[in-house]
Formats: sequence, C-alpha cells, structure tokens
Amino acid sequence: MIPRYVLITAAKNEEKYILRTIQAVLAQTIKPLKWIIVSDRSRDGTDNIVKKAGEGVDFIQLVSLRGDDKRNFGSQVRAINKGCEYIHGLKYDYIGNLDADVSFEPRYFEHLFEKFTSNKKLGIGGGFIVEEENGKFVGRAMNNLRSVPHAIQMFRRECYEGIGGYVPLKYGGPDWCAEVMARMKGWEVSSFKDIKVLHHRPTTSAEGYYSGAFRSGLMDHSMGSHPIFEIIKCFRRIKNKPIVIGSILRLFGYTYGYFRGEPTLVSREVINYLRLEQVSRIKKYLYL
Repeated sequence: MIPRYVLITAAKNEEKYILRTIQAVLAQTIKPLKWIIVSDRSRDGTDNIVKKAGEGVDFIQLVSLRGDDKRNFGSQVRAINKGCEYIHGLKYDYIGNLDADVSFEPRYFEHLFEKFTSNKKLGIGGGFIVEEENGKFVGRAMNNLRSVPHAIQMFRRECYEGIGGYVPLKYGGPDWCAEVMARMKGWEVSSFKDIKVLHHRPTTSAEGYYSGAFRSGLMDHSMGSHPIFEIIKCFRRIKNKPIVIGSILRLFGYTYGYFRGEPTLVSREVINYLRLEQVSRIKKYLYL
C-alpha cells in the first residue's frame, strides 16, 4: 500500500528558500495527500511564490495568516496547529512538519516510509541534516540518531495524536518536547544517516547565532533539563571549536533561567521522564 501522508509548513518571510522546498516536494516519487503551507504573516513574496508554484497542484493549499507579525517560537507552533485544522476528515497514515528552507532528493519520502514500514514502533522519523560549509554540504554537528530535527519531523499518525501534537513553548523546543512525550508513550524516535536533507539556512541564523545559543539554554531550562546533564552536554560540545562560544552561551542561558527562577513550561510527568533519560545517559557516559 502506498503511504498516505500530509505535510504542514509554517512559513514566515521565506521567499529566499521556499521555492526550492516546493520543487523538492513536487519531485517526490510519493507525493503528499495534502500539503498545507501556512504563511505566518509574511511581508515578502512568500505568498506569491507559493501561489504561482502551486498552480495546477491539487494537494498544495496556502493559508495566509494576518495580524501581529512578530517572529517567535510560540507563533510558529500555532501556525502549524492552524494548518492541522485543514486536514480534518482526511484519511492519512503519517503527518510531517516541513520547514520552508530545506530540500531533498526525489526518493526522500519513499526511503523514509520504508523505515516506518520496517519498524512498527517508530513514531517519529527523519533524515540527517546537512548544511553548506566552504562550498560543500556536510553533516550538521548536532545530528543525533535518537533525535529528529523539527524542520523534518515525520510522525506516525497514532503517535502524533497520542501526544496531542506540538506544544507552543516560549523559548522553542516543541520538537524536543514531542520526542520526549513520544518515547514516554512507548514510541521510538530515530533519524537516519543514509537519508540526507539539505538545510539552506544556517541554524539559528534567523535570530543570530549568539542570541540563538543563549535562547537554547533558556529552552533547556524551560524543559526541565537536568543541571548535571546540561553541564556535561555543553562542556562536551566545547571540544568542537566552531561551536565553543555557542556552547558557553547555551550554558549561560540555562544558568540564567535557573537562578532567575524561570518557570518550566512542560508537565512534571514530562520533566521526570526526561531527567530519567538524562541520568541514564550520564551513567553511560561516566561508565557508572
């Protein structure tokens, strides 16, 4: 049976990248049943590009939001959730979030669904992100086999509905939260090295690298990340020279949130499960 899937894209001022994403989806050997592109108060040519590229394509639907155009992570998730309103009543097996700044080869989704078919416990899957560096696309340092970047998260429908979809969080991290909740409910989460995704906008470039690193620390605190795990994680990343400053700023952001008494933004159940996972990883790292 051919997998039935839907895609949701939240796009804000993406005229520089979105056409490449649309062309990549149009070239797929297995096309989506529906693709809702939510233009989140875009003020550039995003809407016009989607309209023109989608002419004669029955599965692409543009939804244009209006109002306050301030960029924030909560609004991105709310735009995705708005897009989900347009797929009610459709019969599909998978639902994917797709950012408007990625592209991939024509068999990307075909290969990805082969992974889902071979592992019935796989709840969230996706490829490995590669980014341009010195004129070549190379694997992103943050790639992790047990995690799937928000830009390309594909959910088995039962998993997505079981966790209640994405939760809008002040400092970001809805993808991380979704993964924790999925594992908490018995699903597996995995990305795959043999499936590549080209990411055309450098990570955190929309907000600035240093601001993004500090915000990531606040995000870690808001998710209830274990303090010892956070310290070990950031110090391990310091070994990677290109991201040493970012690692320090991330730890500073976490510490800032911790000592200011910033509230955690997820349930105690999610925090407890996350910390159990992190303590287990600490023990393995320290060979305890």
